[in-house]
Amino acid sequence: MRRLLFAFAAAFLAASPVLAAGPRLSYPDAPRGSVTDTYFGTVVHDPYRWLENVDSPETTAWIAAEQKLTASYLDAIPQRAAIRDAYRTLLNYEKVNAPFRVGKRWFYFRNSGLQNQAVLYVRDSATAPARVFLDPNTLAADGTVALAGTSFTRDGKYMAYATQSSGSDWQTWRIRDVASGKDLSDTLEWSKFSGANWVGDRGFYYEGYDKPQAANATLSALGVQKEYFHVVGTPQSADKLVYASTAHPDQFLGSGSTEDERYYFFSTSKGDGNSLAWKRRDEPDSAFRTLFTLDPNVSYNPVGDDGDRLYIQTNANAPRGRLAWLDVRDPAHALHDIVPQSADAMQGVSLIGNRFYVDYLHDAHSAVRIYDLHGRALGAIALPGIGSGGRPSAWREDRIAYYTFASYTYPTTVYRYDTVTGKSTVATRPKIAFDPKPYVTEQLFTTSKDGTRIPVFVVHRKDMNLDGSTPTILYGYGGFDISLTPSFSSSIAMWLQMGGAYAVATLRGGGEYGDAWHDAGRLANKQHVFDDYLAAAQMLIDRKITSTPKLAANGGSNGGLLVGAAITQRPDLFGAAIPEVGVLDMLRFQKFTVGKAWVTDYGSSEASADQFKYLLAYSPYHNVKDGTTYPPTMVMTSDHDDRVYPAHSFKFAAALQHAQAGDAPILLRVESKAGHGAGRPTEKIIGDVADRYAFLVKNLNFTPTL
Repeated sequence: MRRLLFAFAAAFLAASPVLAAGPRLSYPDAPRGSVTDTYFGTVVHDPYRWLENVDSPETTAWIAAEQKLTASYLDAIPQRAAIRDAYRTLLNYEKVNAPFRVGKRWFYFRNSGLQNQAVLYVRDSATAPARVFLDPNTLAADGTVALAGTSFTRDGKYMAYATQSSGSDWQTWRIRDVASGKDLSDTLEWSKFSGANWVGDRGFYYEGYDKPQAANATLSALGVQKEYFHVVGTPQSADKLVYASTAHPDQFLGSGSTEDERYYFFSTSKGDGNSLAWKRRDEPDSAFRTLFTLDPNVSYNPVGDDGDRLYIQTNANAPRGRLAWLDVRDPAHALHDIVPQSADAMQGVSLIGNRFYVDYLHDAHSAVRIYDLHGRALGAIALPGIGSGGRPSAWREDRIAYYTFASYTYPTTVYRYDTVTGKSTVATRPKIAFDPKPYVTEQLFTTSKDGTRIPVFVVHRKDMNLDGSTPTILYGYGGFDISLTPSFSSSIAMWLQMGGAYAVATLRGGGEYGDAWHDAGRLANKQHVFDDYLAAAQMLIDRKITSTPKLAANGGSNGGLLVGAAITQRPDLFGAAIPEVGVLDMLRFQKFTVGKAWVTDYGSSEASADQFKYLLAYSPYHNVKDGTTYPPTMVMTSDHDDRVYPAHSFKFAAALQHAQAGDAPILLRVESKAGHGAGRPTEKIIGDVADRYAFLVKNLNFTPTL
């Protein structure tokens, strides 16, 4: 099935002394303006509104001064160079993704170790020698052009591929002839949050926008998303407009098809749900017919088909998900259960042979169960432990499928799965200089402010002293129905080797327990997310896993909001904080880049007095209070993040620096040519890790070991 595509070691640290906290920093001048807004009769001050003009001479000068201060601070930490070198050594191992078949050929992605971007390889058969098919590293000398997506025709004749530059979400699509390895002349620009859904070899559906008219096209607010059909060999100007969401500019579009291309689908989406329309392969020029209208909270994802029977994964009348079928000839489009809702949240379904492989989350870690076409249970895939992955992927007619599995101390491993015997064997195990044996992953539970049970994964040395002395990073997200499950990260492995513990809180707002868990952490319930996170922090302290001086808050994007709220609500609870690319001004986020898409999770200050009231109550930028002692904080963003507008971080950092009563540093780290984080070259990742860990070594006051 083609799923619908939506927007939606070495020489390391000698025992050098840790630097003292040092005197209060002298921050760059950031004038406080007199701008105010009135929301439903309430006047709100916005003293750093001028920083929203991210390209103005005043803003760029201020950023340059902040960068100089941050560089000076980090340069003075003697361990940083050793951290950088050790992480480069740890990261230098071969990384191979699961292979996949297209026609008669096999493809896979591989990074030899320190390549900026993974390379796409091809084999002419399962056992033939591999050769480079597409190397993104040749597209930019500094490695800042990355692959953003690939899509092959069913017979393997063509591959459409998208590139993104400097971390931007904007995509440029091209077409490569697979047999020759050469690109056609087709070039499609101003696409974003898009896939390419082929109709035979004739062409494909994709999503795009009108070229932005703003001076800064990268950071301009998104307009109306449009669905196009591109015919191979024709200019983009000739592409057929299929649909424009003009009447609903907050909607996003998507397309898909069944694996056999008997059915094509078109979808509109707002929030977590989607509409679903369809047409048959033998009517390519006809209009799509509606199966299900848009409900922002109900999703429909086609899994496959048998003739007139469509298999659909949905949360309709099943908040934890179910697998159902419908008859396309039935005008009522009635859904009939195959695999009903269970106690665990259904994540995804593969149809291979005549079996469904269903991926569930059980207390936020993966479980894969197998069912026949009638929903009879046929067992499960035995996974190596608490982790993520295990659902095989293949064409329906294939016997051999592949899947990956990973956990915090289990590097991502590729497994070969025989669908007839049910046997899994290791296909590729990474050879990384990380020994998992000294470490253990525990799943602990704590109680949030309102009595809700909150899981927390904690990874640490088996011989860790329970005396509160272990430097610990508490990571969280809590939003948009996104699930945080145990996964492998070389940077986490590095932190463990340095002597730290790593904790991940399973917060409401995510998708770990289905729709009710998500709903309990969004809109007027968003404060629950922060309460959950603060409860997890307190639990780590109460159990003496760590202590306030040794505890760091960390999260990115919506998780950056989480950290901002945590330290403005409980600045006394953390020894350090690193909010990354965070949504930090909750009254104006909807005005920039793709912010309008987040209203379904956050609400909008302009929508109603109630929504304004609860957004103002937790908005990190608006809740920075003068004369408060905030923990050492390094706010991280990039200068042209076109997902979360960088002014969020600029304004928050300026407000914290102005308000800080203590001597703890408030730093702003601004990366260039990095966007929201996707597609970053390896050297930028290494620099990022070295800076954040050096900051924590100094401010959590510990001597790292290896």
